[in-house]
Amino acid sequence: MGRAAVRSARTLAGLLVAAVIAAPGAAAKPPAIRAPEAILVDAASGTVVYAKHPDGRRAIASTTKLMTALLALQTTRPDQVLTAVPYRATPAESTLGLAPGERMMVHDLMRALLLASANDAAATLAHGIAGSEAAFVARMNAEAQRLHLTGTRYANPIGLDDPDNYSTPRDLAALARRLMRDPAFARIVDLPRATLKSGSHPRTVLNRNLLVRDVPFVDGVKTGHTNHAGYILVGAGRRRGAQVISVVLGEPSETARDVETLTLLRYGLSRFESVEALPAARTLALAPVKYFDGLKVRLHASRDVRLTVRRGARVDTHLRLPAPLRLTGPLPAGARVGTITVLADGRRAARVPLVTEEPVPGASFWRRAAIRAGATRPTLALGLVGVVLLAAVQLRGLVLRRMGGKVGPG
Repeated sequence: MGRAAVRSARTLAGLLVAAVIAAPGAAAKPPAIRAPEAILVDAASGTVVYAKHPDGRRAIASTTKLMTALLALQTTRPDQVLTAVPYRATPAESTLGLAPGERMMVHDLMRALLLASANDAAATLAHGIAGSEAAFVARMNAEAQRLHLTGTRYANPIGLDDPDNYSTPRDLAALARRLMRDPAFARIVDLPRATLKSGSHPRTVLNRNLLVRDVPFVDGVKTGHTNHAGYILVGAGRRRGAQVISVVLGEPSETARDVETLTLLRYGLSRFESVEALPAARTLALAPVKYFDGLKVRLHASRDVRLTVRRGARVDTHLRLPAPLRLTGPLPAGARVGTITVLADGRRAARVPLVTEEPVPGASFWRRAAIRAGATRPTLALGLVGVVLLAAVQLRGLVLRRMGGKVGPG
């Protein structure tokens, strides 16, 4: 790192520290963001917390590589080995320095792609997956359409300036939400640095997202910059179980990009929290069992429900059960008998099955017969069975007497 870069990093660090120690009350007010387009969303629900021209289309530079990464995650194995293709980079481009024909594992190519923003790694992934850049770009656009990224189009897997390579803050946030649910992706973009060992020689790459390196609660996602696009950052932050995702496009400098991203993330994390809305261990209802007078089976949620909600939000649960509620066995433990809807501030936030906590016994034929005959106690049911058997014996004796006492074939 040169002296100018060191001075720039120190200046940025000072600005970031100032932002971090800003008065807590300042985070409660909507931030004044100067970026031409920006958005902030809750990662769990997709709720928009802040937006400024969220559907404005703009060149997105290396955040294009997020779609390249998604296709790689979908179609390759981490230990799969790909062969580097010839790539002619301009002096300003970020590259790993792969030699044509050099072989590298996908795991290392992904870290080069997402941390160092290496263009030759993107080209190698594209050719290795689809056979050509054109075929890979077609897949990128098809996936964007499948994900309903209606303001997005790709012209290359790298993010080089092209009139047909653009996206919007809303689409980039949606794509980042999708990717951050992938544990492998989330681990990579949260690394401050990584050593790549599978190429012709070991290489160490640094995460170009300085916020990941310098701010503990920032855990992603991807930087971007070209002369036409300006400075771009798709960011992510996590605190107390809540996670938010930010996008700023067209910033005038790296410092402005990072400071405004940090401002958005802190604002979002001040407004959301992760809460245990419904533990699976909690008994929610008792259900009577048909043919078993007085027996009731406990019902509970099939899984824990944890939500990211606005601070102070009211969380309610509604049970949807058959009417009248009466279980008929046999049923195993965990059998679904209804639905639980969890509401946050009156809006549906989750829906999970309501299940039995223990097995539900099934009634025998004789118990069902006794109940239907009006006998509700087992002793009376046995008496009824005895009467039926005695009548059957007497009927058989009467038949035999009429036949002359003969039994068997004549």
